[in-house]
Amino acid sequence: MFDKYNKVQKAVLETTLALIIEKELQATSMSLIAKKSGISTGSIYHYFESKEAIVNELYKGIVSFNGQVVLEGFFTDEPVRTRLERAWENLIRLSLKYPQGFQFIEQYSFSPYIYDEVKKSAYEEGWCKPLEKVYQEAIDAKLFRAMEPKFMVQMHYGSIVYTVKASLNHYLTMDEEVIRGLLDSCWKSFSI
Repeated sequence: MFDKYNKVQKAVLETTLALIIEKELQATSMSLIAKKSGISTGSIYHYFESKEAIVNELYKGIVSFNGQVVLEGFFTDEPVRTRLERAWENLIRLSLKYPQGFQFIEQYSFSPYIYDEVKKSAYEEGWCKPLEKVYQEAIDAKLFRAMEPKFMVQMHYGSIVYTVKASLNHYLTMDEEVIRGLLDSCWKSFSI
């Protein structure tokens, strides 16, 4: 998930993510990050000026990685439904494969710890904007009822998030049948 970072940054980000998921953000100190990562506090401060800087870089790193995975196979000439379902399926599988990243994004996307410019950049440069454009294509093609595409993306995202959370908490099992049913339900929720 953090392969674009150097060895020290990657260790700090991976350790911080694990600690935040395990202990929460407030209980995750710079000294604890240093101890658990095996990276000296001085080296951490060389790359990150504060814990908030680490958290924001963690957010950016996860969002960037997620965007790459969600948009795999998305920019094609295939039908709108195929592309949207592929993106949502990519998101489901990504979330199940990297539950810590999923949990972090879910817990901290609207947190005051994440700087507003980082949130805006993540939304603008991540996977949401491309999906909005395809939702608009579906509206223009009379496949979906007219609605604000940004709202539509968030509605489907919410459905997927709660289903994935239920799976991660062992309330239900995300097998192929459940995934196909969820994707079909998402499509039908806006179809004309």
